[in-house]
Amino acid sequence: MPENPPNDDRFAGPAGDTPAAQAPSSRRAAREARQSPPTATAPRPSVGTAAPIEALFEEQARNAPAASARHERDRRKSRIAAWTVFAVILALLGGLVVGGLWVWNTYEDQIRAVMGWEEPKDYEAGIAEGEATLTIVSGDTGADISRTLFDAGVTKTSDAFYSYLIDSGQNPSFVPGVFTLQQKMTSEAALEAIMDPANKQENTAQLREGLTVAQSVERIAEGVGLPLEDVQAAVEDPSAYGVDETSLEGWLFPATYTFDPDVTAEQVIQRMVDRTTEALDAAGVPEDRRHEILTIASIIEKEARFEKDFYKVSRVIQNRLDPSNAETNGLLQMDSTAQYFFSDREGGTSSRAEELADDNPWNTYVHTGLPVGPIANPGELAIKAAMEPEDGPWLYFVTVNLETGETVFTNTISEHEAAVEQWRAWCADNPDGGC
Repeated sequence: MPENPPNDDRFAGPAGDTPAAQAPSSRRAAREARQSPPTATAPRPSVGTAAPIEALFEEQARNAPAASARHERDRRKSRIAAWTVFAVILALLGGLVVGGLWVWNTYEDQIRAVMGWEEPKDYEAGIAEGEATLTIVSGDTGADISRTLFDAGVTKTSDAFYSYLIDSGQNPSFVPGVFTLQQKMTSEAALEAIMDPANKQENTAQLREGLTVAQSVERIAEGVGLPLEDVQAAVEDPSAYGVDETSLEGWLFPATYTFDPDVTAEQVIQRMVDRTTEALDAAGVPEDRRHEILTIASIIEKEARFEKDFYKVSRVIQNRLDPSNAETNGLLQMDSTAQYFFSDREGGTSSRAEELADDNPWNTYVHTGLPVGPIANPGELAIKAAMEPEDGPWLYFVTVNLETGETVFTNTISEHEAAVEQWRAWCADNPDGGC
């Protein structure tokens, strides 16, 4: 057998390993290397791309407050714009409403006539209610009674009864006295009640607010059944009734009185004076101010057509009496005071030139301050209004519609003159309206 060959370095491995011994290990390692997936390694970020991204976020963070402020300003502007538009719309609507009301108040009668919307002058039949009293004195005409019926709440308008008499061709003879009627009657029903003797009250006197002593004595005599001369004599001496005045003007309290058949004229007058004292005490009028308050209240009663205006008219009187007011210089300039001295006056609101210029102590166009005394008999509301005038700057007033009693209160002479023109226009359209 041949001998083993000598060792050959070409085949020698480390530590004397032979190629045969090393080969399997090397092949296995190679195979495992091929079968195992490569180890995942995180890519290293590029220096060129990382810096801009981080800067972007930093810039957004820096700009965030400014962007938020701009957004809030935009929202605020939007809200302001929305409210502005809303306010403009409201103003336009308000202007339309105010304009419409002005047109209606100014031209209501004409609008109703054109549209056929005229309100009936009379109440409907069958709605009469409550109780009312009517006083007819000697010489009263159908027109006089028509106004008195309206003032008492019997008829709907001041000319309803008179228009009914004309339309129906009637000219009845009216008996003086006090009659019991109802409120909200038709003119036809009112006439039937007046002509019925059963509705005439005996020994009853009705004095309405705003009558003078001369007018009151006629009603007292007619209602109670006393001689006119007796009643006239009874009012001559105010001191007989505890009144420290030169006249009983303002002291015959307006109310409906019923007396026994044997009553005297002096007893009638005493009862009316006592009733005035009760009203003054109820309103808290001090005794030393009775003359002043009755004088103011009598002017309110004559000047204010509707009760809602009593407290405002009272304030006008106080404002005009203020000596520091350069607009009036202390002159009241009330037509009712200028007209009082003229006994021939039968009504109406316009003063005549001679009345405005006459130098009598009641004429407040000539004399400053209050007139020398009351000009009529005031009721409870007028007395209370004289004590408690409403707050306001008014210096003038004028009733621009004598049918509805619409009254305009103003602060300057120019505003007042404009309101007077409204009154003149109404008078021109209503020649029988009492102007």
